[in-house]
Amino acid sequence: MSSRLMRQHRRRPSLALPLLSLAMVLGAGVLFITELLGFTQREQLLSADLTLGGVPVGNLPLELASAQLEEAYAQPIVLYYNDSPILLQPDTVGFRISTTSMLADATAAGETGGGFWTRFVNYLLGQEASARRDIPLDADYQVNAVRTVLEDIAARYDQISGQSVYDTSTLTTFGGGGGYEIDIEAALPMIDAALNSPFDRIVNLPITDRQSGIADLNSLRDLIINYLDNRGFIYDGQTTVASIFIQDLTTGEEINILGDVAYTAASTVKVAINLAFMSVLDNEVTQDEAWLMANSLLCSSNSTSNLIMSTYLGNGDQFTGIERVRDMMQDIGLTNSYLLSPLVDGSPDQVFGAVTRPQTSPNPNFNTGADPYNQTTAEDLGTLFSLLYDCAEFGSGLASIYEGDITPHECRQLIELMSANDLERLLQGGVPQGTRISHKNGWFGETAGEAGIVYSPNGRNYVISVFLWQDTPEDFQIYAELWPIIEDISRAAWNHFNPDQALIQARTDLPTAAAECSTRDADGNTIYNYLPPYGEVDLDNINGWRETQ
Repeated sequence: MSSRLMRQHRRRPSLALPLLSLAMVLGAGVLFITELLGFTQREQLLSADLTLGGVPVGNLPLELASAQLEEAYAQPIVLYYNDSPILLQPDTVGFRISTTSMLADATAAGETGGGFWTRFVNYLLGQEASARRDIPLDADYQVNAVRTVLEDIAARYDQISGQSVYDTSTLTTFGGGGGYEIDIEAALPMIDAALNSPFDRIVNLPITDRQSGIADLNSLRDLIINYLDNRGFIYDGQTTVASIFIQDLTTGEEINILGDVAYTAASTVKVAINLAFMSVLDNEVTQDEAWLMANSLLCSSNSTSNLIMSTYLGNGDQFTGIERVRDMMQDIGLTNSYLLSPLVDGSPDQVFGAVTRPQTSPNPNFNTGADPYNQTTAEDLGTLFSLLYDCAEFGSGLASIYEGDITPHECRQLIELMSANDLERLLQGGVPQGTRISHKNGWFGETAGEAGIVYSPNGRNYVISVFLWQDTPEDFQIYAELWPIIEDISRAAWNHFNPDQALIQARTDLPTAAAECSTRDADGNTIYNYLPPYGEVDLDNINGWRETQ
């Protein structure tokens, strides 16, 4: 009995527990391998929170992320010109993304958190390091190509203002109605921002209104010609010729009406004489030298001008001095201007003669009976004042041509000196009283001419040069006819550059004749009108002497 019981208690052990344990081990192994394979595949994807240049690419393989990045930035930029849409394809301006570099940065961003097994353990524990970051866009394009696109848009869409008009009764010019145009400089950074954004791909182009009421120089040219016709002074006639050169010193634009016709230069040549004078002065101008210049330019003294050429330019030989003036004119581009002989000063012992004439090519279609020894053109004389202005204001012009010999300070002094030329007629008679105008006149025989720089209150300074010739039985100009014409041409130019202060009627306060630089009273005492007394010539403040009078 006991043996049977013992046999019953010796039954075979159960296999359930080992099998359960084995199953659990195998399950754990399968789960491990599954998780490992899943993590390994996940390692080939970009981090969940990663963006490339603002484009979401989380949990994407590199190839798909690259395609998504390229697709986002290949979308066209929509440019709106007012309400008109214009598509700008990025590739047309050379837009290129450095995709390889950006993907390398993205891959590196996903490898944060240690080595492979450390990252795997963190993955199993749900403690993955998050790569919450954006890889900045790495791209470039051709800015000049964008500018070209904008210029093409401007050519097609910009609206120019209406045609300028003029009024011969008031000698004024007017711009047409206002238009509008794209502001290219302001548009460039806006397009740059759109090209570098994956979503904000719309640009409302900045459009500005074009100013209205501002006439172009061609309208001034037409006004002057029409005025001359109405006046009965045919500018390209057989018995009358008019030459006008006007330059906008702000923009460099100019009008040129028969500017290459040769005229007697008369006293206008004294600008070149005094410019050559300053070029040979090594030190600051002395009071003696300043007074010679003032007497030459303000009183237009021929004898003083001859003295400058013989003593200072020719070292005692007047013809050597004349050659220096002649050569300077040619050197600075006054190709149709020259002086060949001394100016007639009335002295009984004056020696006449002439130096070699340079090669010139003035307009052959017009003959004004120009002095064969002293000639210029409206264009040449206007160019001289333009070079003088550039020298004084910008250190270029004459200062560049005669570097070291003519300085900006000397140019400013010469301009300052000629601003005291208070004739009160000709060009000066066509601008408001008190306007700063640096100018030089000259008339002889049937010719009257003048050129200068007008300083506008609004900053639109300009050069004006006018020569008129009229055939007369006496071979001498009719002042009462020529001078008002020059003054009206000057007034038309003033009105064009200063529309807010236009002189719509000719001035009625002008003297009958040009004011004298100095006169003498009944007792023989000198009365200084605008020539500074000897010893008080300040080339930096030419009218300063009046404060002591």
